[in-house]
Amino acid sequence: MSDFSLLGLSGSLRQDSFNRKLIREAGRLSGASFTEADLNVPLYDGDVEAIDGIPASVQTLADQIAAADAVVISTPEYNQALSGVLKNALDWVSRTEGNPWKDKPVAIISAAAGRAGGARATYSLRLAMTPFQPRLLTGPEVGIAGAHNEFDDNGHLSNDRYAQGLTTLMEALKAEAIR
Repeated sequence: MSDFSLLGLSGSLRQDSFNRKLIREAGRLSGASFTEADLNVPLYDGDVEAIDGIPASVQTLADQIAAADAVVISTPEYNQALSGVLKNALDWVSRTEGNPWKDKPVAIISAAAGRAGGARATYSLRLAMTPFQPRLLTGPEVGIAGAHNEFDDNGHLSNDRYAQGLTTLMEALKAEAIR
């Protein structure tokens, strides 16, 4: 697979969020053709779905997931869980035709202000992903603790240990996509 395509999902909508920086780093370190998904979709509402169907932004996201060789998801930790933005996007995509997540290689990462690096958020994301039956990588786990101190002015990880862990995870993700 010479043209490995990687889709990145950040559970934060903020343009300079640490999780957005982290998926961009994952894309850079993977050497893949990287696309960053837009999770700015409407709040899920069954009435809206019944009247208007699947919003175009949601269908685009589902199509991007289906087309990618693999997906990396970075979630902030909000109140000890994944972000509402990310959960909402997952809920909407689950309403699209087919299951774009089925057997899709997926790596979960996090950048957080706290000492645990988003460990609870990544666990809750794993639980939320289970019904979709992706091929979730179990490691190496990448959780950037004290994220406000771990990125340089170019948005790159400044800690070699974190950069090496992310590189190793991206290599494992690519190997999983190829198998």
